[in-house]
Amino acid sequence: QVQLVESGGGLVQPGGSLRLSCTASGNNAKYYYLGWYRQFPGDQRELAAVITFDGNTLYEDSVKGRFTISRDNDMNTVFLQMNSLKPEDTGIYLCALRYAGYGVDYWGNGTLVTVSS
Repeated sequence: QVQLVESGGGLVQPGGSLRLSCTASGNNAKYYYLGWYRQFPGDQRELAAVITFDGNTLYEDSVKGRFTISRDNDMNTVFLQMNSLKPEDTGIYLCALRYAGYGVDYWGNGTLVTVSS
């Protein structure tokens, strides 16, 4: 059974930085991607940043140049370095694991990121 264990959310001032981490515990399969979605109040979840098994990265347009996703050598732990944070980045960040096929297969519980002065 795969579990996504997240850490690293919190409160930060505008312009500050946070680093999120997620471990896909129990995963022994090749995946399509592992990474982060985010959800704003009243909105659907949107992809923020993911990394494919082959190491390709995909970012939502508004985070390009500010967020960087990376991966540990075990292939099952990813990190999201978030710099130059803005109040509009405030939301719940959820780790997501997708295998081949349609849609995300596993979700983490989410970690709250609040950007406020």
